[in-house]
Amino acid sequence: MTGHVFGISDSALTSLSTSSRVAIQRLLAHSSSESSNAYADLPISKLAAVLVLLYEGAGGELRVLLTTRSKELRSHPGQTALPGGKMDKTDAGVVESSEPFFFSLSFPMEEANEEVALPLYSPHVHTLCTLDPFVSRYMVVVTPVVAFLDDLSVLEELRAAPGEVAHIFDHPLEALLDLELVRKEELVLLGSEHWPYEEELHNFTDALWLGCIYRLHRFRSTASPVKGLTADILMEIAKIAYARDAAFERWGPSQLKSFDEIQQAISACSQPH
Repeated sequence: MTGHVFGISDSALTSLSTSSRVAIQRLLAHSSSESSNAYADLPISKLAAVLVLLYEGAGGELRVLLTTRSKELRSHPGQTALPGGKMDKTDAGVVESSEPFFFSLSFPMEEANEEVALPLYSPHVHTLCTLDPFVSRYMVVVTPVVAFLDDLSVLEELRAAPGEVAHIFDHPLEALLDLELVRKEELVLLGSEHWPYEEELHNFTDALWLGCIYRLHRFRSTASPVKGLTADILMEIAKIAYARDAAFERWGPSQLKSFDEIQQAISACSQPH
């Protein structure tokens, strides 16, 4: 990551609650273990990056910016997403850099600008870290970029891009570990379009993927449910930030937990039998 600045000013840190300050410091100290091999043989169409933008809420809790995708979109219509997404050929120049992960930092910021009008190069947005890549069920390699917003007035200027984003909302990060924390939110109604499930706050489905169990989590929110890969990314970030595991069983039996394990499973599945 040479050449990229990760950090946040002391003044921004000291204005935070103790819990938020410690969580941000843990994220700043986090180092991903990714190497250039993660992307070496992948076409651009299989690369993606998302922005995990955190900020402190009125109650002193860290919150994450989320969107509900437009129902007009062909892929994942109406689902909760983090700003960012798959790259295409027009982004090729961003990847062709002497630094293999350059795109991971710039691309989701540009996408957030397009999707929700988050200002580019804002002095109020501080990049904290990147995580090891995640792999979607469509075999897209997704790199999360974690950043912190220190001026909430920026949120007032956000606008949903017509045809791409139906709704902009947020969610308490720690509620991805402790379900009870979300009870303070004005959640969507039980049995509504966005939460048609019997469970009150969270449920999951175990399915077979790459020869192993994959546990798909769904979290009730103030808008569309936080689920799937988005939930996986946020659970991992919350684990790092709060230095603890979820209060529920996060993993399915024999579930693949790391990028390396998933890579090995993909390689094994692709071998001729």
